[in-house]
Amino acid sequence: MDVTALWDFDDPAASEARFRAAAADAPDPVQTRVLTTQVVRALGLQERYAEAHALLDTVATDDPEVATRVLLERGRLRRSAGSPDEAEPLFAAAAAAAAAGGLEALRVDALHMVALVAPPEDRLQRHHEALAIARASHDAAARDWDASLLHNIGMTHADVGDWGAALAAFEDALVARERTGDAARTRVARWMIGWSLRQLGHTESALAVQRALKAELDAAGETDPYVDEEIALMTSGG
Repeated sequence: MDVTALWDFDDPAASEARFRAAAADAPDPVQTRVLTTQVVRALGLQERYAEAHALLDTVATDDPEVATRVLLERGRLRRSAGSPDEAEPLFAAAAAAAAAGGLEALRVDALHMVALVAPPEDRLQRHHEALAIARASHDAAARDWDASLLHNIGMTHADVGDWGAALAAFEDALVARERTGDAARTRVARWMIGWSLRQLGHTESALAVQRALKAELDAAGETDPYVDEEIALMTSGG
């Protein structure tokens, strides 16, 4: 079941309300349980962890997708609450359950979470493993995970100051974002490229990226403080 259309990760409270309404109107019990796992995720994003765990305890796991999602959301709750070591086996179990059930997109989702909680020295390898599985998938939704995975690979390089490798990953992520057609996330991907260019000392190119983003945002009547911050850093000698 595709639940992405109901999500607004910038507004988890509104997302929670949508998922609760959809669960109440779902045509069968399995869909109700799938949607309930997303209520749990929305609660977790609001840091309502005890409530989220209690609700997850009520979800029967006799369906492969539901079982996978319960493990995945339990792991996300643990990670968000500051317990990545407790989250890792849950994400690994979710990936295994998804693989056994032929749920390719959920498998990649779980593997991307495994990478996020991996020790720093293993993180890049885990991201690349997830990316390889995504790219080899027959499921378009699984393949579309490449953009997020490439972003995470870029961030992993950035975290250790390898800005050349970070830039290359962010450039690949931009291509993936443009393919999927998500305008907001495409702008983020462009921002990451501008950020990396500035870190590499390519100020003129970096400023051109951020000014182009600023012009688009202005035309749409929107603002982005991160774009403004980058422009200020490069025009004030910062």
